[in-house]
Amino acid sequence: MESLDAIDIKLLKLLQENSNRTVKELAALVNLSPTPVFERIKRLEKEGYIKKYTAILSNKKLNKGFVVFCNVKLKHHSIAFRNQFIKTVSDMPEITECYNTSGDYDFMLKIFAQSMEHYKNFIVDILNNEESIGSLQSIFVMEEIKHTYNVPF
Repeated sequence: MESLDAIDIKLLKLLQENSNRTVKELAALVNLSPTPVFERIKRLEKEGYIKKYTAILSNKKLNKGFVVFCNVKLKHHSIAFRNQFIKTVSDMPEITECYNTSGDYDFMLKIFAQSMEHYKNFIVDILNNEESIGSLQSIFVMEEIKHTYNVPF
């Protein structure tokens, strides 16, 4: 963060709140003209501080309101099993997040499904066919209390 000044940080915070703001709106909020704000944003993108812009959709409206965190333990801790698992889960649209974790399990997956039945079928018919998986533990979300994509400053 050495190359970030107070205006860069304010721009990042503002874009996290609403990336749909125009450069003109952002410029007014940071007390600069649009051209330097545009140049700063392009630099922040180029340097990788801003990875991408996206719309956040309602999983409930799209009939994907059944959310599960699934802990996965691999059969063996070899590079081949790890790489096979990563390739497999990367290609599965139901799995929206995958983290390599420490502790009793090797990975944690966030999975969206239509229902318990849909999730059961996904586990039984698809995920259990992945030969690198030793065991699974499912944690079902009963209520979402806090969900943000923001990186704290």
